[in-house]
Amino acid sequence: MTQSTRVSAGLDPNNSPEELNTLIRLAAMIQTRLPSNGGDPEASYVARLLSKGADSILKKIGEEATEVVMAAKDLSHGGASQPVVNEMADLWFHCLIALAHYGLGPQDVFAELERRVGMSGIEEKALRKVRARELSGE
Repeated sequence: MTQSTRVSAGLDPNNSPEELNTLIRLAAMIQTRLPSNGGDPEASYVARLLSKGADSILKKIGEEATEVVMAAKDLSHGGASQPVVNEMADLWFHCLIALAHYGLGPQDVFAELERRVGMSGIEEKALRKVRARELSGE
């Protein structure tokens, strides 16, 4: 992606550190809601969801992903763009909760995305298949 493409897509490299910092701060807040960190399910939605476990978290991600698709379909047919942004924010938020549940964080996703920068999607997918075969012992 060229710098002009980044800017036109709302990804101004001059603002990215602050924008990424928002994700890091949100992930840090989610960490404080983990049961192991004293998160109170009676006082916090995040703590409540984390206390319910993986199935509840993953179900919520599925619901949010569906809502993103529905909002995007509406946008494709003349609807407003803000619902896409709102639903995507919900999806990202719940993905951050899942990462925390599994002992991961946005930095893990950032590292994977950085590894993929400049690599074609076709090449990246082929490499994943090779790695999967190697891990399975084929």
